[in-house]
Formats: sequence, structure tokens, C-alpha cells
Amino acid sequence: MIPRYARKEMTDIWEPATKFRIWYEIEAHACDAMAKLGVIPQENADAVWKAKDVEFDVARIDEIEAVTKHDVIAFLTHLAEHVGSDEARFVHQGMTSSDVLDTCLNVQLVRAADILIADVEKVLAALKKRAMEHKMTVRVGRSHGIHAEPTTMGLTFARFFAEFDRNLSRLKAAREEVATGAISGAVGTFANIDPAVEEHVCEQLGLSPEPISTQVIPRDRHAMFFATLGVIASSIENVAIEIRHMQRTEVLEGAEFFSMGQKGSSAMPHKKNPVLTENLTGLARLVRMTVIPAMENVALWHERDISHSSVERGIGPDATVTLDFALNRLAGVVDKMIIYPENMLENMNKFPGLVMSQRVLLALTQAGVSREDAYSMVQRNALKVWEERLDFQELLLADAEVMAALGEDGIREKFDMEYHTKHVDTIFRRVFGE
Repeated sequence: MIPRYARKEMTDIWEPATKFRIWYEIEAHACDAMAKLGVIPQENADAVWKAKDVEFDVARIDEIEAVTKHDVIAFLTHLAEHVGSDEARFVHQGMTSSDVLDTCLNVQLVRAADILIADVEKVLAALKKRAMEHKMTVRVGRSHGIHAEPTTMGLTFARFFAEFDRNLSRLKAAREEVATGAISGAVGTFANIDPAVEEHVCEQLGLSPEPISTQVIPRDRHAMFFATLGVIASSIENVAIEIRHMQRTEVLEGAEFFSMGQKGSSAMPHKKNPVLTENLTGLARLVRMTVIPAMENVALWHERDISHSSVERGIGPDATVTLDFALNRLAGVVDKMIIYPENMLENMNKFPGLVMSQRVLLALTQAGVSREDAYSMVQRNALKVWEERLDFQELLLADAEVMAALGEDGIREKFDMEYHTKHVDTIFRRVFGE
């Protein structure tokens, strides 16, 4: 995570001050619950709340940790400096450090997920807007990078919309997956703390109690969360790659918005490069590289080891901050993207009529020609279009065998573009429900 690819709303979640505030709330709510159970005096629980408006001194906590070599103990020592040693003596009663660390991490991930959900919704809005604008803007569909059959730019945007709509569902499920907390003690048995404390703390923080924990919350939950972020990153790259290909000089069917004063190259003043989508391709790699470490965190020794901790301190902010930035950038790129319908038609007609080959093939088989013979008849004419840039329809009209099977009118009607767009409305209803 570097500031260049970060937004403050997301980075704030991972600031030390935010972390210590969440730690404090966990400890304070736990004291409240224990006081209600009669485990600790009410006045001690009330005393902890004296620190509710305190800005915890990160430098002071770091100073204490330099001696204790333990971040949670350093925080508790600093808290006692504000509350008073005697008043704070029941803080952390029956708890273990991971009760605080894991519950805090999940609060942070839930908050991050809420921002990411809003980000995905921005992308969806931009994709839907452009899909509606270009619903019937015809362009050539490509498979293996080669002209295939006609489609529309609206369908291109619509399929990306459907993909991100699935991502929205995935992200909401991932949020729910990590929205658990654990205040269950050293090995998860509640030996020194009542489960009611966990229930109260989780309720106050908007979490659900982890059904069964060890010293830690099971890491399969976090693996699923980061895997979901990886899928979303791949979807970002999917859109970015399409736009990058569209902006190639010899294609130029679409392009990133080029602002006044923007420059594309230090050497070549004419350049207008797809730098934003290239950047998104790279950012997607950064998000995906957090997935494998999250998967490897699932297998811990017995009731817990600490091998996951250093990983999560890195991938938590790295993945969420980077993805947040990327989603916001993508929404802007899609919203401002320039579309060139005339170039789409020009590209499709570089090999005149060739994209209608399948329709001619099917017409020949329906006219009684064997599929093998029909394929040969169509291909021999198609190859002339490839090699000599001739007009496919004119070649078919000059082919005696094709004419005998279909006739002139039968051939000409196979080149009607509306044949390929007749079900666009149906697809849009499926995607957008309209």
C-alpha cells in the first residue's frame, strides 16, 4: 500500500489510532458485560469509560511495546495510564490477546467491506449507464482476437455489469463471513470468561459470536474474504483489458478520456495511452497476490500459532486499500470513456461481409446441402476475403453452387445486421430486469 493508490476513507480504517480505538471498545464493552454478570465491580467498568474521548498516544504505546515486546500488553498499560491502575485492574479479565486482535481485525474488514460494496455499486451504475447508451451500437465480436460475429457495445457493457453484479453478491457474502467476533479465552473454551461477554461485545460491534473458536477465529473465513477480493480484482482487469484493446491505434473503438493538458509520452507528443486501465491491470495483480497468503493462513498449529499475524498486518490494508482505489478509478474510466461507433462499423467491414459466414452455412444446410459440403462452400469464399479483401456477399453471388442452393434473394437476406441484434432486448431484460 502506497499513498499514490490509496483513498483516505479506506486508509483511515487501518490507522493505528483506529485500531487502538477498536481495542478500547472491545475491552470496555467486555467490562460492562462482566459487571452485569457480577464478575467485576460496576464502578471499575464505569471507570474504563473515562477514556472514551481519549486520543490514544501511538508513540507512547510503541515506546511501551519496545520494552514489553507485546502490542496488546503495551496498549493495556497505556490504557491504565488514563484510567488508573486500580480502576483498570479488571480490564482484559479472562481474555487473551487474540480476543482483542481477531475481533478488531474483523471489525476492520467489515468496515472495509462496506466501503467496497459502495465502490462496486458505483461501477455498476457506470456500466449500466453506458450499456443503455450503446444498447444497439453495433460492433464486431471477437474470439481469439479475430473477428467472429456482430454484437453491440451495449452487450459488452451489460456482460461486465452482470459480472460485477455477481461480485456484489460475493462481496456481501464475504462481509457476512468475517462479521464474527470471539471473546472466548486462551483456547476457546470460555474457561475464565462467560460466553455472555462475547455475545455482548459482538452485539455492540455489529458482529455475530463465532460459533466455535480456538484461541483465534478460524482463518477459512478470512481466506474466503480475500479470495473474493481477488475475484473482484480479476473482474476489474477483465474490463481494463477490453478497454486497452479497444484503444489500440488500429482498432480505436473506444478510449479513456484524455483531459486538457494531459500528456501521453515524454518522447512522443502524439501519444494518448490507456494509462489508467494499464494501471488497473497492475493493481489487480497486487490484490490477487494477497489471496495465496490468506489461504496459507488457514492451517495453524493446534489451537493457534502466530504465523498468520504478520501476513494479515500486510494483506489487510494492502488488499482493501488497493481494491478501493481500483474500483473508484474503474468507475471513472467507464463513466468518461469515449466510444467511436463509426470505427466499430469500419473495423467490421475491413473484411466485407465475412462476419455473416455462419448464417450462410446454416442456410445452406437448411437448403439440403450436407454440413461438410456447406462448410467447404462457405470457407472457400471466406478465404478469398481474407487473402484478397473481396466482398463476401459478392463472392457468394458469383458462386454457382451457393446460388443454386440459396438464390440471390436468399443470399442477400443473410447479410441483414438486425438478425444479430434481434435478441438484445431479451438479454437486457435478463441482465437489468427491465
